[in-house]
Amino acid sequence: MLSIQILGLTYPERYAVRRLVIAAQRDLLSSHPDLEMDIIEVTDPAEIGKKAFVLILPTLIINDKVVCSGRIPARDEVTHWLWQAIDAGSRGENSS
Repeated sequence: MLSIQILGLTYPERYAVRRLVIAAQRDLLSSHPDLEMDIIEVTDPAEIGKKAFVLILPTLIINDKVVCSGRIPARDEVTHWLWQAIDAGSRGENSS
């Protein structure tokens, strides 16, 4: 299972990133039919500071690794990051 965290103060930016993550998951389902993700949205500034030292939001974290901050990523970027996380997990790597 992949752990996905979306850090953001406003709903529109979190919603946009969430939709991209879900679309990327659909892209990967043909090769990874058992792909599961736990998606959490973090909105509290104090919690955001605990999760990642970021000054610009939104921020996307996959398996405790900040992969994008300060912009809405492209769908193919999110697909690539999810693929990397799956690959790292299958090799037993610590992605932190």
